[in-house]
Amino acid sequence: MKSYTPKAGKAYIAIILLGIVSLMGDVVYEGSKGLVPGYLAFLGASAFVVVFAGQLGEFLGYALRLISGVLSDATRAYWFFMLLGYGLIISIPLLGFSYAWESAIILILLERMGKALRAPSRDAIISVIGMDLGGAGKAFGIHEFLDQIGAVLGPLLVTSVMFYSGGDYRLTFHVLFFPFIVLLIVLGLAYARIGKSSEPGETRIGKIKNVRFEKPFYIYTLAVVLNTIGLIPYGLILYKVNAIVPLESRWIPPLIYTVMMLVDAPAALLSGYAYDRLRIKILILPFALSVIAPLLAMADASLAMLTAAAVFLGIVVGMQESVYRAAVSEFTYSSTRGTAYGIFNTAYGVGLLASGVVYGLMATLDVPYYAVVMYVLTTQMVAVALLLNAHFKRQKAEDISV
Repeated sequence: MKSYTPKAGKAYIAIILLGIVSLMGDVVYEGSKGLVPGYLAFLGASAFVVVFAGQLGEFLGYALRLISGVLSDATRAYWFFMLLGYGLIISIPLLGFSYAWESAIILILLERMGKALRAPSRDAIISVIGMDLGGAGKAFGIHEFLDQIGAVLGPLLVTSVMFYSGGDYRLTFHVLFFPFIVLLIVLGLAYARIGKSSEPGETRIGKIKNVRFEKPFYIYTLAVVLNTIGLIPYGLILYKVNAIVPLESRWIPPLIYTVMMLVDAPAALLSGYAYDRLRIKILILPFALSVIAPLLAMADASLAMLTAAAVFLGIVVGMQESVYRAAVSEFTYSSTRGTAYGIFNTAYGVGLLASGVVYGLMATLDVPYYAVVMYVLTTQMVAVALLLNAHFKRQKAEDISV
């Protein structure tokens, strides 16, 4: 067992500081996620605009990571990208000053772009700090634990303020200035304490020529994209909840989002353990469960049905965050895995954007329920078929190589 050293002590403090920064960031932007669909509707946005804007933000948050990661490596400006990315979280409290849904959407997209800017640089810095703890796993584990605390506290804070204020959106967004200010203070302390010493050093990495991936990787990625396209966005569920509750009960949508976060974390953890035993076969479960949320929410849904849809969606999203990404390692070599994750995240973002377009149009055009059922079942059945095809092709390739 590695003995505790002053160097390790400094590393723990650094990780905790960065974890608190992420915690406060999650209080602000995860807290706002349960509020934004209803707020945009309050400002006059249609169901299509609400859902599409939310999914466009998620797309930008994933797709731009590949670019920002390359830029941070090329410029070595890791802290600049992290400071800029976290600074853009101010877009969320500023929503309280919006009086048109167009300006509100610009702020929402800016925050998601900030996520794409900061995530690669932050993870690079954490990986360096983790070396003083005997490995990056422990560092990322501590950071993720603190991050998830914020993901639950944020929606709870927003729910409480909405409840006690009688559904005052602007006041609730303004309250989020306080955790943002704490974020800036702690981020400043983290930079003052660890600064440049935590940045990745120069490495001699030769240019990788002719980076190619085998066919099963692309089949698997397409399966995940189809699964995501067929999965209803959480924003549409909350939009529907907002439409059926009275004004004084507008605290209910953020409460339902809180419930989603509460089932998300254990789903991610349990499925992660199951993946170690069952490998890619465990993905059949979230693919199958992806049918339930849209069928419940797109029916003539009551509050109970919409809440149940949110719970099932939370389970699937939790599994997406863990085992979907873990499975990429089964189809790629470690030497090209960074590029593989860049491709996978971008494709996943495309799936999120497409689902926003499809479900937004369905809600706006009032598509017949049988058409929704056919769409959901078709996308998920094809996704499962592609998943199994990728699995069997990979197994066959392994048998041949042995």
